[in-house]
Amino acid sequence: MRAAICTAYGPPEVLQIRTVPEPRPRDNEVCIRLVATAVTASDCIVRGLKLRGVYRLFMRAAFGFRAPRKRIIGMIAAGEIESVGREVTAFKPGDQVFGMDGFRAGTYAEKVCWPASSALALRPANLTYEESAALPYGGLIASFFVRRLKVRKGQRMLVYGASGAIGTSALQLARNLGAEVTGVCSTTNVELVRSLGATGVIDYTQDDFTQSGTRYDVIFDAVGKRKSAKAMLHAGAALAPDGVSMSVDDAFPRTKKSDLLVLKELAESGALRPVIDRSYMLDEIVEAHRYVDLGHKKGNVIVTI
Repeated sequence: MRAAICTAYGPPEVLQIRTVPEPRPRDNEVCIRLVATAVTASDCIVRGLKLRGVYRLFMRAAFGFRAPRKRIIGMIAAGEIESVGREVTAFKPGDQVFGMDGFRAGTYAEKVCWPASSALALRPANLTYEESAALPYGGLIASFFVRRLKVRKGQRMLVYGASGAIGTSALQLARNLGAEVTGVCSTTNVELVRSLGATGVIDYTQDDFTQSGTRYDVIFDAVGKRKSAKAMLHAGAALAPDGVSMSVDDAFPRTKKSDLLVLKELAESGALRPVIDRSYMLDEIVEAHRYVDLGHKKGNVIVTI
């Protein structure tokens, strides 16, 4: 089969299309013939070893010192079950699925084998494979933080970085819970964020949310401290009494199949909309990574296999 191999840590050009043996499912695994995947910020961090100090050493120890041990990266799957291991009962050949597995990865390829216990589910009936691939990364991470922040009906919530994969999902999930959500984004993304149901939108190139006078029960930094440090420095000034502020960097999100099932239900009901910025073919994986590396994508970047 054809796959994009990460030959070393480095720029997008370390990704090379090669022919590799097809994987075979173990007893507890399913083999998915992939139709679409996504290039996530996490993929680019792994490929480029974009961490500093002790975190960089930890990443080398965890993923490989000179290159990722698992040469096929990619954590998002959308495709059809081709075969299943003898112990698998939750899925059958022909099932159309979507999901995420950041530890096993392997989705920059025509096929991947994952444990049936992964965050994997039947894809939303009303979405294409490409649209389905735009849900798991931002949706599952946002689900973790929305739950951790205890977002609930009637609260005022601010999402910093509301136009990215995590931000667009957090905005919609919080809105679905009944919160009043204000999104912070750049000028070019104001209409997108408003269209997703934001009660208010702040253009960070024009205004400082900490100086608006509005107080929020929850402030969620959806882009991470490397990008948000300066803007979030005085975020406490915008918090209501007993309010809470958290960055996506403050905890390691654990993905849950139950959260994926909620995302599926919300998408099928129309309450959660996948946001796709650009789409590429597998042969264009280098270009896709170059674009994500710029750090300004809207929602998700999809790769069709």
